[in-house]
Amino acid sequence: MAEPDSSFRLLGNSAWNAAAFLIGVGLNLLILPFVVFRLGLAAFGVAGLVTACVAPALAFSNSLALSTARELAQRLAPDERDDARRFFATALLLAAAMGGLIVMILCLAGPPLARLAFNLSGKAADDLGLAFVFGAGGWLCQCVAAVFLALFTARQDYPRIASINIISAIIATASMVVLIPRWPQASTYLGCQALGFATSLLAALALSRRVIGGWLARPALHRGPLGDLVNLGVWQLAAQAGGIIAGQADRYLLGALLQPQFVGFYTIAQRLEEAMYIGILKVGEILFPFFSTLQRESSDRKADLLFRSSWVLNVLAASALGALIPVAGPLLHLWTGAEVAAEAQRVLVVLSIAGMLGCSANVFAFYLLASGRSRSNALISFVTAVFTLATSAVALPYFGWQAAGWSACIGMMAQIVTIIILLRQSFSLVGMWSRMAHFVLLPLGTGIVTALVLRHSVNDTLSNQAPHWWYVGGLYCLAAGIIFVVVVAASRAGPHGAACWRDLRVIASRFLPVKAA
Repeated sequence: MAEPDSSFRLLGNSAWNAAAFLIGVGLNLLILPFVVFRLGLAAFGVAGLVTACVAPALAFSNSLALSTARELAQRLAPDERDDARRFFATALLLAAAMGGLIVMILCLAGPPLARLAFNLSGKAADDLGLAFVFGAGGWLCQCVAAVFLALFTARQDYPRIASINIISAIIATASMVVLIPRWPQASTYLGCQALGFATSLLAALALSRRVIGGWLARPALHRGPLGDLVNLGVWQLAAQAGGIIAGQADRYLLGALLQPQFVGFYTIAQRLEEAMYIGILKVGEILFPFFSTLQRESSDRKADLLFRSSWVLNVLAASALGALIPVAGPLLHLWTGAEVAAEAQRVLVVLSIAGMLGCSANVFAFYLLASGRSRSNALISFVTAVFTLATSAVALPYFGWQAAGWSACIGMMAQIVTIIILLRQSFSLVGMWSRMAHFVLLPLGTGIVTALVLRHSVNDTLSNQAPHWWYVGGLYCLAAGIIFVVVVAASRAGPHGAACWRDLRVIASRFLPVKAA
């Protein structure tokens, strides 16, 4: 993929991103059964509802971070330092001013609206005020820290970004172990998460001052940079908002229609699927600054890199997410208990399929954003949100909570159709449809079918015995390996099989101790 040096750098950045994610998500998954046991499913469900209410604010912070990183990535030369500092100062002012306003709205309007929308009363309702303060405060720390991290993202300095994320995860996890047994409330859990975000802000500030202090600036308003950030960010804001609302739709409707413990069941299943999905997203995240540097390349060159990068991530998604499907029940049983496993395993299967379908959009979203086409990303998110919300509104009242996750699958299918249409408009390439089928649809479709066949094959065996960690872990690795082999074997056929195999050899030569054959 690309030239050898460029490929190795991309793979190295992906490895750092993946390492930070694995440590962070590993700590998160390890601590979650402890949190559920200490809080109870009802309080954990309330924490999930508060998180869902704060989540739309991520649309602003994520779009600001991406817009800032894109502008800074194009101004890395020493003679462009002053221009870059003006962009940084403007972004920092937006994060602090707009972020502070959003926090005030969440803290004042969030608790009464949550009580009304989710029918909360008693002890759970009494804790909402503090829960929203911690949830919103943690988001503000995350928002401001993202501006500092954009300096490292623009330079593709992922080792430092990874170290900051690892420190944040360790602090948040340690505080949960200490504080939750003493104050078993939803607000305590959210407060520990906020402490982790505050740590990442302090670490990002300290590290940026030490390493690239000359590129920092105090918050200030500069009209030129403000216009550039807003022009790119407004459509990215719409794209982020649509994606976040689509991702939280089931939580909102479950909270409005059912008791908080069902939100807890859904949150647990979603946490596992989300962990894998975000991990894959983190591995591919390094493509955003990489694509930002390719604006002067030919259309054929960009399309070639785009589709081949997509194939690599789709193979990874099919293997990592698909392997959850055969072991969904035993994994949930071991992780959080038999009650959660009985209620949530079907939801985990459906969410895993939705996550695999959703991975088809990741690389294309990074490419569109790097090309300044945030309007296309907004369209993708809008279509996804409409189909997701419509399906949730119809399915949940009629089929009950087990229908949670169906909407995500329908939304992801609509997303794939939208992406195909946009790509057809972006590239006038011979064999466009064959590339789309081979690099995108083939690995995902093959992975989904193989995972469902494996689930059907081992379902009876797993249900007749008590699960053990070593057995479930081994079965997950075996399933991931089988899916990987089947997908790669299927991808070797066809006109693009040689390119897929060549890229796989490049990756193997980067990470394996022996040279790939």
